[in-house]
Amino acid sequence: MRLLVTGGAGFIGSNFIRHILKRYPAYKIVNWDKLTYAGNPKNLRDVRDNKNYTFVKGDICDRRLAERLLAKCDWLINFAAATHVDRSIQDAGDFIKSNIQGVYNLLESARKAKIKRFLQISTDEVYGSVEKGRSKENDPLFPNSPYSASKAAADHLVRAYGVTYKLPVMITRSSNNFGPYQYPEKVIPLFITNLLEGRQIPLYGDGLNKRDWLFVQDNCRAIDTVLHKGKTGEIYNIGAGREIPNIVLTQKILKFTAMPQSRIQYVADRPGHDRRYALDVNKLKSLGWKQEFSFADALRLTIEWYKNNPDWWKKLKKPSS
Repeated sequence: MRLLVTGGAGFIGSNFIRHILKRYPAYKIVNWDKLTYAGNPKNLRDVRDNKNYTFVKGDICDRRLAERLLAKCDWLINFAAATHVDRSIQDAGDFIKSNIQGVYNLLESARKAKIKRFLQISTDEVYGSVEKGRSKENDPLFPNSPYSASKAAADHLVRAYGVTYKLPVMITRSSNNFGPYQYPEKVIPLFITNLLEGRQIPLYGDGLNKRDWLFVQDNCRAIDTVLHKGKTGEIYNIGAGREIPNIVLTQKILKFTAMPQSRIQYVADRPGHDRRYALDVNKLKSLGWKQEFSFADALRLTIEWYKNNPDWWKKLKKPSS
């Protein structure tokens, strides 16, 4: 099996590549990544000499390169995306280009190459804020940030290509991921690394916004499950089923790092900040997936990783972050 993984030098993509190479040693993987600020070759330095792993630097908006790479692959898994909500609020241009134009380019190239499977990696943020209950795969989409709007647009494009052109597409929508190799602008690695540097941790608003935190290795196994057992044309939610208010998350990080509550710095809430995300994952569980890591164990593992790898994250953080 030949896999083209776009955005494979990023956080989830690099963990996924490592998972696939370990579980399916006969699979061949091409990692196609533009290496923006969040794409880091060091995320995969332990597999770079694997004979079944190849890295290609490039932009998913490059049609000629897309057609060349897809002509030699069976499956495409698209992790490539601009993802940081705060950055999308400051300037949405890169999000429109990568998350919409880039996906369109991949779909057209995949259609020409007649690939056997196209998996779009999406997010629970496309559903918008959920006051009650849990979002199901066929629920309407109500994105509230430029980032989530661009991902929702991509999901619609992917589904449309499945219906109109019979392209064998699938979509996964996961809750907030955390774990090793996550760029330290995201909340959990930002808080951990700030504490390790002796700095304050900025908490938005009243700290009561809720997120469902999913360990990245559990997400990688879920994506693997969808790839091998999922049905063409379907969408699968991926979540841990554990909603945690941001203030509780912050307190747990403080506890596991033995830091005082005084390290919390409350800051003004960001515009359009969704109050709660929650996913119904019964459809995924029907394929046989279940999470392996408790939140406490996963958070401890993550904190230990950042403690043990300062050479990886220190150079990524700006002095004013």
